[in-house]
Amino acid sequence: MHASSLPPELRVSPGRPEPLGARWDGAGTNVAVSSPEAVRVTVCLLDEAGVEHPVELTHRSRGTWHGYLPGVGPGTRYGLRVDGPWDPWHGRRFNPAKRLLDPYALAVDGQLAPHDAVRGHVVGSALGLHAGYGDDTTRDARDSGPYVPAAVVVDESFDWGADRPPGVPWSQTVLYELHVRGFTATHPEVPEPLRGTYAGLAHPAVLDYLTALGVTTLELLPVAHFVTELELLERGGVNYWGYSPLAFLAPHAGYSSAGRRGEQVREFKQMVADLHAAGLEVVLDVVFNHTAEGGRTGPTLSLRGLANNSYYRLDHGRGYLDVTGCGNTLDLTHPSTLRLVMDALRYWVSAMHVDGFRFDLAATLARGSGGGFDPSAPFLAAIAQDPVLRNVKLIAEPWDLGPQGYQLGSFGEPWVEWNDRYRDAVRGFWLAGNRPGAAHPGVRDLGYRLSGSSDIFDGPAGRGPLASVNFVTAHDGATLHDLVTYEGKHNHGNGEGNRDGAEENLGWNCGVEGPTQDPAVLRVRRRLARDLMATLLLSTGVPMITAGDEIGRTQHGNNNAYCQDNETSWLDWSLQPWQLDLHDTVVELLRLRREHPVLRQEDFFAGQHPHVDAMADLAWFDAAGEPMGHDAWHSPGLRTISWYLAGDAGAGQHVVGLTPSDPDASYLIVLHGGPDDVDVVLPGPPWAQRYTLVLDTAEERPVSISWAHPAGERVRRPSFSLAVFHAHR
Repeated sequence: MHASSLPPELRVSPGRPEPLGARWDGAGTNVAVSSPEAVRVTVCLLDEAGVEHPVELTHRSRGTWHGYLPGVGPGTRYGLRVDGPWDPWHGRRFNPAKRLLDPYALAVDGQLAPHDAVRGHVVGSALGLHAGYGDDTTRDARDSGPYVPAAVVVDESFDWGADRPPGVPWSQTVLYELHVRGFTATHPEVPEPLRGTYAGLAHPAVLDYLTALGVTTLELLPVAHFVTELELLERGGVNYWGYSPLAFLAPHAGYSSAGRRGEQVREFKQMVADLHAAGLEVVLDVVFNHTAEGGRTGPTLSLRGLANNSYYRLDHGRGYLDVTGCGNTLDLTHPSTLRLVMDALRYWVSAMHVDGFRFDLAATLARGSGGGFDPSAPFLAAIAQDPVLRNVKLIAEPWDLGPQGYQLGSFGEPWVEWNDRYRDAVRGFWLAGNRPGAAHPGVRDLGYRLSGSSDIFDGPAGRGPLASVNFVTAHDGATLHDLVTYEGKHNHGNGEGNRDGAEENLGWNCGVEGPTQDPAVLRVRRRLARDLMATLLLSTGVPMITAGDEIGRTQHGNNNAYCQDNETSWLDWSLQPWQLDLHDTVVELLRLRREHPVLRQEDFFAGQHPHVDAMADLAWFDAAGEPMGHDAWHSPGLRTISWYLAGDAGAGQHVVGLTPSDPDASYLIVLHGGPDDVDVVLPGPPWAQRYTLVLDTAEERPVSISWAHPAGERVRRPSFSLAVFHAHR
């Protein structure tokens, strides 16, 4: 597939201005580059020795430079050099000494190196600042070419066969957030050359694990090609998570087992096809809020050298507005930026067959021309009308770091949103509220979260509970194991003096910070981990599990492992018995959720039934088996609550003998978050005649024998436990 040599002579013909990027047609490659204010655009073809062979694009159509290169085919590496005005005060930063990556590259080869030619220092500039900010009449003439990645011409053909999207409805979706490299980096059943790669993720042993677990949709941390920031490179680190994008359409080359000259594209496609064949969806975590070029002291790698004042939000034309914490902010109100993002999204769906996207810092994408959040922002409007995108899964992280940046509940149809209020309420009830001297939060907010967060998503637009992505952990923060093991953060290995990462995790170490051999402490920790998982998977909404939480993965207290491409972040597949027990509990919880629609409601509970004299579809009880009143809901110390879900919508039927496999079964879920055992009364008729225990987090493993209890019985519940009872009506 590699181009062994370049054509000896290139007679460039005009070519076409569409599509943007370098596209091979079987005989040659058409190149189209959008740079309206440029005065010269040169394509630099690289031979096997890395020597550049410049080809100037002399044809221009409405700001797009284009040309057809006969004989140039797949595997050919190339870059761009663009000349134009040097006027940083007004946002123009053209510099032909900087070789640029085509923003429409379909594959990328090579690494970013920490060199002054990349960084852009100007020797002797005033105050030692960077070109354009200390000496605005001078631009750095040092060649960055040897130190930056190159784009690759790709053969886009692929036999998809009978591939079809699984099309999992939101009501049946269970998201599983994972890192392509970390998930299989040490997997013993994956051949070593495939570990940490796209092919490794699609290995039969991995597919068997994922399908047996019961998740439906993989949410992959960023796989669009990214680079490590220069500052991190200089201290010997790497960007492990991938939130430093450089090429929005190219699968990250570092996850390829087959090669980096376009083979990564084929390997990614095969991964998607194999996951689809196993019934698993693929959702990508995408980063369109900023790029790897950083702030005003960052490197010129791509967009900055093509049309800096089009792609980025500028501060008075000189510096960069930054609501992302990463140095720059993409301006999706500009047609060029919006087009790039929309073209990238359509490419991943149409050409790569992915099933949806999770948008990092989505509030940034919805900022209008005035800078504030706008529910009618161009990006949201474009998505809503796009025939390719409006029907895939769209998940918003509904915040950023700027003014008006917290927008949970503000994204309308067809969006769903990460619900951090769910995370905090569940952690507060089970964990933070049990710290010595802490004020327990009670259950008022928890009730909203368990039942779908109607206070957030049941607005004028009429969104349902499936707009809420419920999660207890995510890549950003502590793992499930670490939430019950550490109260403080332990990020010393990141090289930032433990200053990075969230200061508060709302975790609880159960009396001992970090590892311990105390069996009593370990018993409580394991029980709380089961409590958190059970709460998540029984709540109304769309659950998201962080990969490895089901087997008790630890990061040793690091709650910001963004730069830890090592055992800190990788899954350890050498499992202890307690980890296998936790895994089996999660499998059982997912089975319950899958088989019983009442655990995955599409509409909010009404708290009543439309038929007169019929039972309510949802009810709440205190430990005495009495309906929750105003005082109980507002009691800050309440730690026990029972949650009744009417599977047959309370239609007044008295069905006797239902088994847990009945799709219309009703359930009573008892949550006890206190440190002492407590007696709980099981509500009597009309709610149920008797109850059968089907899951109990007080047990290390899922219950194998069901215990029957008559309605009205006083049941002893152990400390820090959750029980699921099948209610026989």
